[in-house]
Amino acid sequence: MAVYVKFETPKEVSDKAYSLAEVARDSGRVKKGTNEVTKIVERGEAAMVIMAADVEPPEILAHMPALCEEKNVPYVYVPSKEELGKAIGLEKPTASVAIVDVGSGKALCDEISASVNDLKSSN
Repeated sequence: MAVYVKFETPKEVSDKAYSLAEVARDSGRVKKGTNEVTKIVERGEAAMVIMAADVEPPEILAHMPALCEEKNVPYVYVPSKEELGKAIGLEKPTASVAIVDVGSGKALCDEISASVNDLKSSN
């Protein structure tokens, strides 16, 4: 497991995260790429951060979980940067995305946040 991955995300939860990224892409607003995501989190504009667990080198995302915790932004891991890129309509892989506006995915976002909180508290 990469250094920045703070908890194991069950497949069911990561599948929901991919779905949320797709919903936000279509009906909300998404920022992609670690630099953009970092800025959005620092400004307190992110509703959710989704990070890929297969990023090389892992240092790229090493700061992100702590920053999300500090700014009280929910975050979740997905196994594949390829799939994460596809979920937001990119041909290229992406290490992380910030969902700025969940659009019609509010219930899904809340559900993922609750699952992640349970995962964190059980670790």
